[in-house]
Amino acid sequence: MTTTHIGIVGDVHRQFDQHDVTQCNQSDYDLLLFTGDLANYWHYEGLVVARQMARLQKPALIVPGNHDTLTAPQLLAEIKQWPRLRRWLAWGQPRRLRQWQRALGNVKVGGYSVHPVPGREDVDVVAARPFAMGGSVLHCRPQLQRQFGISTMAESAARLCRLVDEAPSQRLIFLAHNGPTGLGSSRDAMWGNDFWPEAGDFGDSDLRQAIDFAQQQGKTVLAVVAGHMHHHVKGGGQRPWQLVRDGIHYINAARVPRIFVVDGRTVHHHICLSLTKDDITVTEQLCATP
Repeated sequence: MTTTHIGIVGDVHRQFDQHDVTQCNQSDYDLLLFTGDLANYWHYEGLVVARQMARLQKPALIVPGNHDTLTAPQLLAEIKQWPRLRRWLAWGQPRRLRQWQRALGNVKVGGYSVHPVPGREDVDVVAARPFAMGGSVLHCRPQLQRQFGISTMAESAARLCRLVDEAPSQRLIFLAHNGPTGLGSSRDAMWGNDFWPEAGDFGDSDLRQAIDFAQQQGKTVLAVVAGHMHHHVKGGGQRPWQLVRDGIHYINAARVPRIFVVDGRTVHHHICLSLTKDDITVTEQLCATP
């Protein structure tokens, strides 16, 4: 079996341009995975990036992040957990999501869904809960209720476990916006909390339950791909972007900003995941702007 190459683009935050489109289209990638957060704080920003991504000629899959289809006030209400304001500000999210999906063109929008890897009958991608903001809290509850019938973290975990069961393949890659619990509680852990003095594990428990369930069912979890917790840690330092534990490659692709200058050259960050029948290789890629 030939090697399958998967390109992983972390939290975009407006940084995806024509150079990225050209680079991806000319690459040998069989699939592109995006962890979401196309916008910063305004819906129109995400639409601009989505229209750029629609020019991709490679199969691509994105899971919406907490900056996608939310307004700035709605995002604040979700962070503060203000129940009434969360419900009131969420009324326009279905319309914004439809606009976002249309702007993305052929890029598939995942969420509680299973997707085959092109050219491979032995690997599926499980797209986890969309709009995740970390801390094992069910954010965007009104949208999740309308779109998926999900109203609690327990229901979310059960849905993800059901997807694992339904996936045709025995080998899985999870794609999420935020990563799972269980990978550390220090401020510089892969999905550790760096904005509370007490730090803590800021991963998602429903995703952890799905990963554990897959292993219990005898399925092989090749990789867990997510973002959300940016590589640069507040207060200084860097969190690891990859970790192998129990045979699973955990990948945090959220290098923000993903376009930056190194030695006088502007580079665009992404990650390459290469699959053979028996092996997996993960490497960071810094592609220079011509």
